[in-house]
Amino acid sequence: MANPFVHVELNTTDLEKAKAFYGQLFAWKLEDVPMGPTGRYTMIGPGKGTGGGMLKHPVPGEPSSWLPYVEVDDVAASTQKARSLGARIKLDVTDMHGAGWMSIIVDPTGGVLGLWKSKPAPKPAPKRAAKRAAGAKPRARSRSKSRSKRAR
Repeated sequence: MANPFVHVELNTTDLEKAKAFYGQLFAWKLEDVPMGPTGRYTMIGPGKGTGGGMLKHPVPGEPSSWLPYVEVDDVAASTQKARSLGARIKLDVTDMHGAGWMSIIVDPTGGVLGLWKSKPAPKPAPKRAAKRAAGAKPRARSRSKSRSKRAR
């Protein structure tokens, strides 16, 4: 899985440390672009879905913060990987009332991020089975088609 954002931006106190952490955790493509006198902005290319960005926090003294959730294949495995890379677990893996699973991590710079995995949607019933379940009668085959096949 490409680990796409479902929401998007990190304001961080240590951009280089944040880039190293997230680059290792998710293998995102990170690209620095100049922002004029305010510094640089790091574009995040997750490979799938909505991208995002990182920048040095614009308010001095404020802690790093995300506005965010990232989709993962396995919340428990990703949470443990984040811990091994230096993250603190703010909320361990939680079942969100049948909708999916989430955890909240705090990265080594203090940025807060949610990890999310949706539960798969139920597969729709095949059309024929759905019609029969709704009380529709199966279509009768045309006799002329049956006779023409026998004649061949």
